[in-house]
Amino acid sequence: MCLAYRMSMPWLQPVLSVFGAVVVAFVVSAIFALVFRALAKREEWAARLAARIRRPFRATLLISLVWIAFATSMDGVARGYAGEPYVQQSFRCALVIVLAWLIASFAIFFEDLGLNRYRLDQPDNRVARRLRTQVLIIRRLTVAIVVIIAVGAILLGFPGVEAVGASVLASAGLFSVVAGLAAQTTLANVFAGIQLAFSDAIRVDDVVVVEQQWGRIEEITLSYVVVHIWDDRRLVLPSTYFTTTPFENWTRRNSELLGSVDFDLDWRVTPGRMREALDVILDSTELWDSRVKVLQVTDAIGGFVHVRILVSAVDAASLFDLRCLVREEMIEWLHEESPQSMPRTRVQMVEKEPAGEPRSFTSTAADSALFTGSHAAVERASLFTAAIPIVDRDPRDTPADDGGRRR
Repeated sequence: MCLAYRMSMPWLQPVLSVFGAVVVAFVVSAIFALVFRALAKREEWAARLAARIRRPFRATLLISLVWIAFATSMDGVARGYAGEPYVQQSFRCALVIVLAWLIASFAIFFEDLGLNRYRLDQPDNRVARRLRTQVLIIRRLTVAIVVIIAVGAILLGFPGVEAVGASVLASAGLFSVVAGLAAQTTLANVFAGIQLAFSDAIRVDDVVVVEQQWGRIEEITLSYVVVHIWDDRRLVLPSTYFTTTPFENWTRRNSELLGSVDFDLDWRVTPGRMREALDVILDSTELWDSRVKVLQVTDAIGGFVHVRILVSAVDAASLFDLRCLVREEMIEWLHEESPQSMPRTRVQMVEKEPAGEPRSFTSTAADSALFTGSHAAVERASLFTAAIPIVDRDPRDTPADDGGRRR
């Protein structure tokens, strides 16, 4: 009776097998979740691993068990049934996809595990920024390689792919040349992105000046670099820009910087009092890192005295705020304590002389000549002319104008 019932409903056993596989996959996933949850209470990496691979692990386990259960039950019911190649091919493609997902998740977990040892919120984070840049590039390469291998594994499972591949390779001569020319810019950006990641020219969170814009490196990919500009705009540049165009990197070795504050003041300014005021300003702020504090008169031409103040800070953001603070406090000090130092333009009013006989002037230019006039000037000129020999040539020594030949 049971045999007759099974013969009347041949698909009952595959359905029950698939249902049992789903239950087993759920139970195994629950056991692994409990184990990792207990382990995560003592180890932080366990919690991160569970969060990273939970979904791809469940999908891989479920598809594997369902495929095994369905194939085993169908072998006992209807071996060689219609549509079996398509079902097997579907299971195989699904399993390849979830396995690629699981492998990529494992690779990203190990990369994140290495990044967590180096934090970017530390004062000296140059090594962390370099490592983060390299790991992000490696992550993209890893995911790309896994995807390419998965697509290749799926395509190789279809009949006739080998013949199609052979025909494509046989006619790939001209196509490869055209594709190479078309992808020249893209490949150049890809290689430039790899070069940037491992040459340490720029790193994530570096402060740079590109296209006359100040900002931080926010993201480095295989083809472009995103710069977060100071006003919250994003400047997207191709990777080849940083390998072919000069740019400023303010955090290449360290983040400490010098900045200048310039003033054009009156000649009555007192630099000593300005230095005392500068000391008071810098001692009252935490923006100054106590490395450099210089006030110098760098020029005094054209009716103005040029005063330059040099200060230092731990990074570019602090330096900008420090320069603004010093400039503002110095302007206030000049107004209150030294108003005579404010820049002025002087105009001299000259009365017009009454008309009369023209005045006579005697020029003394000859007395101050360099090589003529005085005895000392003549001796000075002899030093330049006495050493020049003067040779008188006999006109008879001149060659005849007969083509250079003397008869």
